[in-house]
Amino acid sequence: MNRDTRNFDRWTVADSTDLYGIGSWSQGYFRISKDGDVVADLANGDRTREVGFADIVSGLKERGLALPVLLRFGGILDSRISLLNEKFAKAMRELGYQGAYRGVYPIKVNQQQQVLEEITRFGRRYHHGLEAGSKAELIAALAYLHDPEAFIICNGYKDEEFIDLALYATQMGLRTILVVEMSGELPLIMKRAEELGIEPCIGVRVKLATRGSGHWIESGGDRSVFGLNTAQIIDVVDHLKESGKLHCLKLLHYHVGSQIPNVRTLRSAASEATRVYVDLVKEGAPMEILNIGGGLAVDYDGSQTNFEASSNYSVEEYCADIVDEVMTGCDEENVPHPTLISESGRALVAYYSVLLFNILDATRFQTHNPPETLPEESHEMLLNLREVRGNLSTKNVQECYNDAVYYRDEIRGLFLRGILSLRERALGEQMFWDIMSAISREVKKLKYVPEDLQELDAALADIYYGNFSLFQSIPDSWAIDQLFPIMPVHRLNERPTRNAVLADITCDCDGKIDRFIDLHDVKRSLLLHELTDGADYVLGVFLVGAYQETLGDLHNLFGDTNVVSIGIDEAGELEYEREIHGDSVADVLSYVEYEPRDLKDGFRQLAEQAVRAGTISPKERRTIMQAYEEGLRGYTYFEE
Repeated sequence: MNRDTRNFDRWTVADSTDLYGIGSWSQGYFRISKDGDVVADLANGDRTREVGFADIVSGLKERGLALPVLLRFGGILDSRISLLNEKFAKAMRELGYQGAYRGVYPIKVNQQQQVLEEITRFGRRYHHGLEAGSKAELIAALAYLHDPEAFIICNGYKDEEFIDLALYATQMGLRTILVVEMSGELPLIMKRAEELGIEPCIGVRVKLATRGSGHWIESGGDRSVFGLNTAQIIDVVDHLKESGKLHCLKLLHYHVGSQIPNVRTLRSAASEATRVYVDLVKEGAPMEILNIGGGLAVDYDGSQTNFEASSNYSVEEYCADIVDEVMTGCDEENVPHPTLISESGRALVAYYSVLLFNILDATRFQTHNPPETLPEESHEMLLNLREVRGNLSTKNVQECYNDAVYYRDEIRGLFLRGILSLRERALGEQMFWDIMSAISREVKKLKYVPEDLQELDAALADIYYGNFSLFQSIPDSWAIDQLFPIMPVHRLNERPTRNAVLADITCDCDGKIDRFIDLHDVKRSLLLHELTDGADYVLGVFLVGAYQETLGDLHNLFGDTNVVSIGIDEAGELEYEREIHGDSVADVLSYVEYEPRDLKDGFRQLAEQAVRAGTISPKERRTIMQAYEEGLRGYTYFEE
């Protein structure tokens, strides 16, 4: 064996890095160690430590915490907040922008208490604020954001209680802005402000002609749900002029959608919005703030393209382009540069969280070798399949695929009409899948793969059953086909040999993942390792910090997973900073209006009836009741 062949056969960490793309999508927050484990480099002051996911899982088990678990890395969240603020500051400094930048975090992106607490704590040095789209979110914001230089942006539908709370916050010295998003809101805001004797700070949201792309294209454009068209904005200006309150209008807001992959869209929107801002200044409004909304994308697949799961720009380019567009538009009309606000949420919290789950079992795709010879009296369709297999080559894979599918379908039809027996149909299926496996091997030799053959890997893939609920932990994967990086967190110095799709433990055919990231396309299967008896095989789903926790549902009554915050202490040792136990069975049943006490009483009656009927003994009843009560207290996921 020559040297080149040996190098080809040897699997290295570099091969795994390329296969799973971790060097492209992780932004340096995660990598693979020389031992083949995924690691994160965590910092505490001047101390930095490499923390391996395998060590984290081992520590969780020792502490009695089972998988699945959601890991939160506070240091990564801190880093993302710093990155966004520092890059805006750098762009403004280098371009000569005279305004300031103030970020606000949209609470809806991840409303969990710990997330909000850490956003306000890490963001305080930058006066990073919050965006509230509901009364409940505003109530949460007011409990955590006490910085008089940070903004609280009030979007969404507003009733009197919402408006009053925002006005009281203004009265207490917080920079709270009520954004008019529907034409009927302004009169109610001004009415409540007058009755309370509090001067409001008002913003207005404009519907831009510029539209985004991808899943959230309807967030912008003329038919977006929220925002005012230009005629309605002029009505707002005239209403404020007539009431002598035009001086209250301070902010213009727009939003072209979440996860905008193409930077040109963002530049176009900023240019259009700046024109509106400049003309509002000309109307006499003392405008001070331009809120550019969200849209800063996360490169989920690492391809750095304008694909909907990617981003063809960096945070630095995003900041520089926005600042340049706004500055140019204002300078042309001699209008002072506004304070810029962005409502970046996904780009801040996506990297912050990782879902870990173990594989419980696997169903292998196995082809049964068909017999080398068939009886002469075999049906013509079976003989035809044998001929297809014998003629198969790289040059005729498409023709053989078409013929095999045709003959397989004919065999199924003949079986339904009673012409072929069950045994003959089974033989036909064996021969068909043997041909498909052979075609799959030949396809790998082709430079161009015909469209019909691009799905073969998925059709031939194993099914790996993961200890998680897709609907609870990564609902966007199911609902909108969002792609997330998924990979093993250990054994990455070993060659993965099994093509697989992932199934969760819900009894739902939609509870599967069969679309995976790829630099050039979307893969329909994922290369994974052989399972080893008695050893855990753990996968990680990365970049799940945005939306997934709040959107998760209780399908099959699988509840929230365990949550653990990971960091290092002042001595550089791994620290499990906060542990939140996942829902118990009793918890999730109570969410859907069951009373655990009533459930125990009902089961106790059933057990007592069984004692009276003589089917179990009183001692057995005690054991059975204990098992039932332990089940109520237990984790909703599989426990070893």
